[in-house]
Amino acid sequence: MPQSRRGRGPRLAGSRVANTSLPQAPAQLPRRAVRGARPSSHAQHLTRRRHSSEQVPEGPEPQADFRSGKWLQERAGGDAGDSRLSPRAEMGSRDRLCSWEEVVVIPYTSDSDSGSVDLQLSNLEDIKKSPSSLELTDRFRPLTHEDPFSEATVKQLIQSIQEYFNGELKSEHEKLTYLRSLSSLSQTLPYDETTESFIHSHIADIVHILYILVEEEPLHSIFSPVRQEVFVTITDLSYQDVHLLFGSEDRVDLFNLITKSIITLPSEKTLTQLQGIMPSGSCNSEGLYRQTFQVFSEMLQSLVVKDPHLENFDIILKHMDPWLLSIEDHERERAAATMARVLKCLCMHLNLKLPLRFQRLGHLVALMVLLCGDPLKEVAEEAAKGMHYLLHITLRLKYITEDKKNHPVLRGAIKNCQELLGVYSIKQFYNCPFTIAQIFEVFFDSNELSQFVLTVLNGLRNLKHPYIQKSAGELLVSFVENAESQIEKVPEIMRVLCAQLSMISQPSIRQQVITIVSLFISRPKYTDMVLSHLLCYPVPYDRNLAEIWRTLKVKLPSTTGIMSRLLRKLQKYHNQPTQEKMAYVAVAATDALYEMFMGNKFQEAVSQLFPQLLMTLLIQIHHSIGLTMSDVAIPTGLYTEQKTSSRVIPLCLAIQATKTLLLRTPCLQEFNIMEKSKGWTLLAEKECHLQGVSLLANALLERNCFVANKILYLLVPLLNRGNEKHKLTSAGFFVELLQSPVARRLPSIYSVARLKDWLLHGNNLFKILSLRGLYYLIRNKNMREDIKSMLPCILNQLCETDEKIVLLAIQILLQLVSTMDFSTLTSMMGMLFSLFGDVRSDVHHFSMTLFGVSIKSVKHTDKKAVEKQVLDSLVPLLLYSQDENDALAEESRRVLTICAQFLKWRLPPEVYHKDPWYINPSEVETICKFLGKKCKGKVNILAQTLTFSKNAKLPIRRAAVLFIGLFSKYLDHNELRMKGTKWIVDDLRHLLHDPEPSLYIITSQALYQIQNMVGVPDSEETVCGLNFMDCLPT
Repeated sequence: MPQSRRGRGPRLAGSRVANTSLPQAPAQLPRRAVRGARPSSHAQHLTRRRHSSEQVPEGPEPQADFRSGKWLQERAGGDAGDSRLSPRAEMGSRDRLCSWEEVVVIPYTSDSDSGSVDLQLSNLEDIKKSPSSLELTDRFRPLTHEDPFSEATVKQLIQSIQEYFNGELKSEHEKLTYLRSLSSLSQTLPYDETTESFIHSHIADIVHILYILVEEEPLHSIFSPVRQEVFVTITDLSYQDVHLLFGSEDRVDLFNLITKSIITLPSEKTLTQLQGIMPSGSCNSEGLYRQTFQVFSEMLQSLVVKDPHLENFDIILKHMDPWLLSIEDHERERAAATMARVLKCLCMHLNLKLPLRFQRLGHLVALMVLLCGDPLKEVAEEAAKGMHYLLHITLRLKYITEDKKNHPVLRGAIKNCQELLGVYSIKQFYNCPFTIAQIFEVFFDSNELSQFVLTVLNGLRNLKHPYIQKSAGELLVSFVENAESQIEKVPEIMRVLCAQLSMISQPSIRQQVITIVSLFISRPKYTDMVLSHLLCYPVPYDRNLAEIWRTLKVKLPSTTGIMSRLLRKLQKYHNQPTQEKMAYVAVAATDALYEMFMGNKFQEAVSQLFPQLLMTLLIQIHHSIGLTMSDVAIPTGLYTEQKTSSRVIPLCLAIQATKTLLLRTPCLQEFNIMEKSKGWTLLAEKECHLQGVSLLANALLERNCFVANKILYLLVPLLNRGNEKHKLTSAGFFVELLQSPVARRLPSIYSVARLKDWLLHGNNLFKILSLRGLYYLIRNKNMREDIKSMLPCILNQLCETDEKIVLLAIQILLQLVSTMDFSTLTSMMGMLFSLFGDVRSDVHHFSMTLFGVSIKSVKHTDKKAVEKQVLDSLVPLLLYSQDENDALAEESRRVLTICAQFLKWRLPPEVYHKDPWYINPSEVETICKFLGKKCKGKVNILAQTLTFSKNAKLPIRRAAVLFIGLFSKYLDHNELRMKGTKWIVDDLRHLLHDPEPSLYIITSQALYQIQNMVGVPDSEETVCGLNFMDCLPT
């Protein structure tokens, strides 16, 4: 067979051809015809070493100088520069499979070209203007008609390959023959249409066979050259733009398998140990491993030589990604070395064109930065090399992707980069992940920043390598703390952080995670995003979320800002009209505040915001009364069916937060008052909520007046905001604080005018609060005139059915009665008279009290005008002195005395006796005799008394009937005959059916006395013309 490219120079085809029956390629085939006729200058070649049983000697490996441009030779097994090694002498055909060969694979710059980063934008512009300097078209000169294989040779190669498609490759010889035939055939692709048609139509078959060949290789063995030949074949086809690793699913599977087969090989130490137990004469396992790894690296480099859109590089990164942070040291080292070589190759042949397919710069930088801090020296060194070339690539990438208008911005970024590089030595730079991140952050856009952060976050998952966790945590803290650019995907970053926290047990790393959350939440531009995410977790928060809230590492201004935002989220819900379901964010914000109160670092912020916090939580309690989690609009998917707990009640969370707030501030006495007076129970009940609010407000006013006054001023602008529950709770607290002397300073528009509005409100609760406020303010003489103008409205409240409203109105009127004009006074007395006998005992009691005070307030000149009202009140007061309620009876007698004084009468002493009238009727007769002498219109008095015979209370009915019977003696007979007695008898007759015996007897006596008054003959059988027996119950 004529000498093919595998038989020229040091590239070993001699041994390969000797073992095949394939035709020989022309002997005069020029060296530059190999693989598309690539130029042979040292600056454009990437050499590789293959098939040696000798261990590759390692050369010195000094540190690269990033700024001076000195990057010395890579380690043995690396790229160009150290490939000129002599093959082993006098080896047999099989041994020669393991000999050194050198072949031109990838055009590459010389080592001397791998200098410092070009930090001059003008140089980047020169690159942009002269793309030909980086173009590779002239380096891949197609084969010409002078140097092709013969047509017969091509046919034989195709025929040989086809035979393997249909057969099974069993021996190593057959596998190598197939691979070398395919590789040789690939050289004819540039000029032979038959080859092109054959290969492109059988790519699926080729990929399938390669997959089988790699799969059949022992996973932990390196003693076969087949794996190397697979890589060489893929490389040869790649140079001819036939990519077997990209595209369909089977190609992706092949790429995965190839990568795994190399990365997971035993470590070099293990290979050396295996060498000691292998039969004599076998290949040097360590040398063979280095060759295999070198060919694998060259295969990957061949994919990025012509990759203007970085599409191939992006795919390579996806396949290497999981291995870069492997828990196995030797796997991590191989992955880092591979990426370093690929980055170097890409850097030296970078010819970017839009659109770029690689959009994961932040992710790649994060991976390499973590590796730069790897405790394994070899891994850190490989990663440092990769970072060196990656910075070159980043500068060029940013230049081509940045808009020309942003070039001044890029110049500024490069200047910043130069300044940062000037601070550190090169060794410091590459050995310190923090400084590397600081350099790259200058060039990152917001999306790349987010990628960087998310990738480093994944390092926190590496539970088997605490140093990676620690390094990732420290790097994130430093990066987020110093990042000047806008970071996107903050919610996603928070999600990952919170998820990671549940898997981390080391206290120091947990604190790092919390520090990162703290850094984000303390920046105003991220605060709302972070809060929105943290408030989307189930309540009550688990121990991890609770720890975040309790131990946030933020300064006082940030703490107050966070709490203020949580308050605004609650207030936003409180300001909306009452909805069918409570917003979940309101419940979550309440629990978040509770957790912050439980922390030990936020007491100063809590004290500063105490008024706002207390009022907002009290309003939240009002909104939460009677609700369960089923009444909350829970986001979809937040709770699973099993985790939805019936014990979680929004009301409990709100009360719990309020209790903790009092305990964390100087309000321990107030807390004690609430505990002893069952204030928390009052707050939690719908009907008693305002009582609980009032109790707490009064406790604050009594024990902590300064805080109470701060709340008073806070509430002034808030009283008309929010929905009805918001207004009610605020008004309830505000009204109690009007007792404070500071309330006198409030302008009338914020006090009396507002109370007047509430007095006209349709909700009785607002009327009650208004009247309480007026009662407190009226003590201040300066405010009485303003309140006096509200008298008509206050008087109208006497007609309300709500007892509290009436009583409060009476209390206010008691303060104003001395200032009333005569018409208002008489009008009020009439309304009060109508309340005598009210079923609400307190209303009855205080209406009499106010009536008595009113009588005392009548001026001398007006006495005649109110005399009739006073006379009309005598009988009711007399009768109510017999009430079973001792307080009412006593008050009736007291007011009766006031009336007598007004009339200048001296009541008989019997009026003040406390015994019931029916025990001693003679005393009643004395009273009747007194009234008979003093009063005119006695029939009217009798008619007035008759109305009380229908009173619901037995003592009043009994006293009224007894009074009618005895008072009838003093009636004018003529007047009585003229008006008749039927109307009296008809009313009394119904009382004969009353089950109370005493009432029956007294009624019978009264009817008998009335019969005598009209001159009816004394008869036991008739009363006023009626058969008395007919009156008896049947």
